[in-house]
Amino acid sequence: MNFTITRTIKAQQKLSRSIIAKGKTIAIVPTMGYLHEGHLSLIKQGLELADVVVTTIFVNPAQFAPNEDYARYPRDTRGDLKKIRAAGGQIVFMPKAADMYPDDFQTYVNVEKLTETLEGGVRPGHFKGVATVVAKLFNIVQPDFALFGMKDYQQAMVLRRMTTDLDWPIKYLICPTVREKDGLAMSSRNSYLSPAQRREAVALYKALMAAKKMAQNGQIEVAPIMFEMRRVISQTAPSGKIDYIAFTEMETLKPVTQVVRNMVISLAVRLGPVRLIDNLKI
Repeated sequence: MNFTITRTIKAQQKLSRSIIAKGKTIAIVPTMGYLHEGHLSLIKQGLELADVVVTTIFVNPAQFAPNEDYARYPRDTRGDLKKIRAAGGQIVFMPKAADMYPDDFQTYVNVEKLTETLEGGVRPGHFKGVATVVAKLFNIVQPDFALFGMKDYQQAMVLRRMTTDLDWPIKYLICPTVREKDGLAMSSRNSYLSPAQRREAVALYKALMAAKKMAQNGQIEVAPIMFEMRRVISQTAPSGKIDYIAFTEMETLKPVTQVVRNMVISLAVRLGPVRLIDNLKI
């Protein structure tokens, strides 16, 4: 089909209904724009699963706290559209905030338990905004498949829980993190980093690799692994401030004190005003 941009909810709903009426399947890739190779890999994966991929671009105000970076979040609509088209994406849905959240908007989606730790503990209300906007996007686009990246692991698990609990017949895929050559997880917020901060940012990946090596070498207790991760970060990123390092069971996000199968190590580190997150499944 022709490359199509929709800017209103009604237009996208009409387009989705017409696609479904033709017996075609839809995959959705929700984004906040300023796309990088991680986003594009999701689009390409979606094309292998569905007839049509809808990429959404919407900087969602509901997931930002008043002191966060909503106003200055990086935006590059023209560049994003070129990248999506080159990746093979057929439809881009770009709604306005006033349409997604009109003045009388009163309904929010709240996933419990999974949102109480990690990012949820540092950013209260964040996941309520994420779940609400994705729920709206699901209702508007009517996808058969939804694709998210492992870098935002907790977000992916929260949204999968929402999808299951609300009985959406959507097949949910969590795709591998795409990284720079030095291991830094690709993120739109990487553009905030100064050259010096960018050099220090590799500390997250180095810490995760150190943890993986210790686990593979037979270290069972989590405490020594966390100690080594803190040492690596302190050495590699002297200006960095650790928000958290967490060892959790993948499905439930419950903390673990020993290395177990399907364990995920997550961390968040601040470099000046920039907050970076990453994780690794062991």
